[in-house]
Amino acid sequence: MKTLGIETSCDETSLAILDDGRIVINEIYTQEAHTAFGGVVPEIASRAHIEKIDALCRTAFGKAELRPSDIDLIAVTDRPGLAGALLVGISFALGLHCGNGIPITGVNHLEGHICSIFLEYPDLDLPFLALIVSGGHTSIYKVDDFGTYACLGQTVDDAAGEAFDKIGKLLGFTYPAGRSIEQEAALASGAPLISFPVARMSASRLDFSFSGLKTAVKYHLLEKGPRYINDNRPLICASFQKTTVDALVNNARDASRQTGIRTIAVVGGVACNKYLRTRMNEAFGHHVFFPSPSLCTDNAAMIARAGYERGRRSMLRVPHMAPSAELQRED
Repeated sequence: MKTLGIETSCDETSLAILDDGRIVINEIYTQEAHTAFGGVVPEIASRAHIEKIDALCRTAFGKAELRPSDIDLIAVTDRPGLAGALLVGISFALGLHCGNGIPITGVNHLEGHICSIFLEYPDLDLPFLALIVSGGHTSIYKVDDFGTYACLGQTVDDAAGEAFDKIGKLLGFTYPAGRSIEQEAALASGAPLISFPVARMSASRLDFSFSGLKTAVKYHLLEKGPRYINDNRPLICASFQKTTVDALVNNARDASRQTGIRTIAVVGGVACNKYLRTRMNEAFGHHVFFPSPSLCTDNAAMIARAGYERGRRSMLRVPHMAPSAELQRED
């Protein structure tokens, strides 16, 4: 089965083609215009998708030496995401569907992130835990089977990646700031780290909260002033990064204890962070799995893989835009 994946939920325009679940081509265009604004501007994102998606599709088919008539299934992100950005991808996918008579299915973006692990670990045993950590999402799911998910906890305010970007802005880094903070943190000396608060929501549900951490860092910087920031930027970054990762690792451990499941997949853009990978390896050993960095960030290969799994199980559904939808059983 050849599957075409289309991803336009935020600021990456991506098209991918899989052959029986294996990547043939995975084209990604990342919009750099948002750097000047310190975050994603929805209208700019939508227009960029419109400008790039057709050319990117032609490039993908050209590199794969395929035609639309060779495709057996189209999988497109239809939830959650920016409304205008989703609309571009869905409209383009429906055009290919109607023009070429190709079966189509909508895919939840979070389900795509979970399925990114199958691109490199197709035989990963079920059930497993999935820690989804990105700029827009931070959540833990129990994955019993494809399409059968239980949310054990999620952020009640900022996502972890969003917190990285906001703290990065306070420190003078350009958007997106995650990699800059990671690189700066690696330069920290052996001085004691700053103690920032780690939010603990409840004993029964493994939710996250990063707004308190963000506020604590903000007021710490305001109190200390610009000279302190310039002299201690690596220390600040290392302290913030450790506190954020502590929250992620602690909840992941608790999820493992509550469910009795030892295997965990860490997916999403923040899963590129080397410090997070090190800490999760320390906590879970050979039971933790990560996609390659290029498959952690938003990409169409993960959407195509989710579509491929839907096609194998006769679980196709008509794409329906739902910008704020959560991952549910029917997805």
